Amino acid sequence: MLTATSTISLLISTYNWPAALALCLNSIKTQTILPTEVIIADDGSREETRELITNVKKNFPVPIIHVWQEDNGFRLAKIRNKGIAQSTADYIIQIDGDLILDKHFIEDHMMLAEEGFFITGSRALLSAQTTNKLFQDPNIPISYSSTPFSHLFNAIRCAPLSRFLSKRYKVSGHYKYYVKGCNMSFWKKDLITVNGYDENFTGWGMEDNDIAVRLLNAGVQKKFIKMGGVAFHLYHRENSRGKHQENSILVKAAVSSKKIKAEKGILEYLVH
Repeated sequence: MLTATSTISLLISTYNWPAALALCLNSIKTQTILPTEVIIADDGSREETRELITNVKKNFPVPIIHVWQEDNGFRLAKIRNKGIAQSTADYIIQIDGDLILDKHFIEDHMMLAEEGFFITGSRALLSAQTTNKLFQDPNIPISYSSTPFSHLFNAIRCAPLSRFLSKRYKVSGHYKYYVKGCNMSFWKKDLITVNGYDENFTGWGMEDNDIAVRLLNAGVQKKFIKMGGVAFHLYHRENSRGKHQENSILVKAAVSSKKIKAEKGILEYLVH
């Protein structure tokens, strides 16, 4: 279990959307429990993002580490590995830079953190209209009423129910390998065991399912954070899914071969 002395890195992936990243970082400042550090895993954003981070760092309550790589297509697996390698913490909470976090988000992940488990959760969608309003006024309140009815239970927090559901909801059967990479957390040592993200995954999608498969193959069990770890997803057009089928084949191969370690992963970035 995480304790008061445990260290936590909040890993944020981003690409060329500084307005969204600003809202995300603003929501981190209001957390009931702050992370030890924030690591921004930047997949090649332009100078506007760097300028935002430089300005925000001046008055941010915890250190911010900006890890950047050249823009050479969608390489989320690679930049996440580079970000995780920079972490000084025991535990990694992973989000995307287009999320606004409920103030209990980190607290809720800490509550469910347990040796031998990784955690995945959901996100509650915001409409284009609400998203635009937030860009005009970052302080407008958002809650379950801001999301469509189909996402209602992704936007409601109830800590006792969250604990009850964590080992019962979407952890087996059809949902065994189901995860949302924008809302996950892991022990850093478990990520090193599986060699982090597999950098053979390029283009949008499935790199998060693959790491879940390999963690499970390594004996790390899955928890699902429901009715907790609430995160609101800013509206944007969907990314290109041109590599989805190819990446799905890689995941199926990892399942059938009981694969544990990525061939090309985080180990090359770790200081020995």
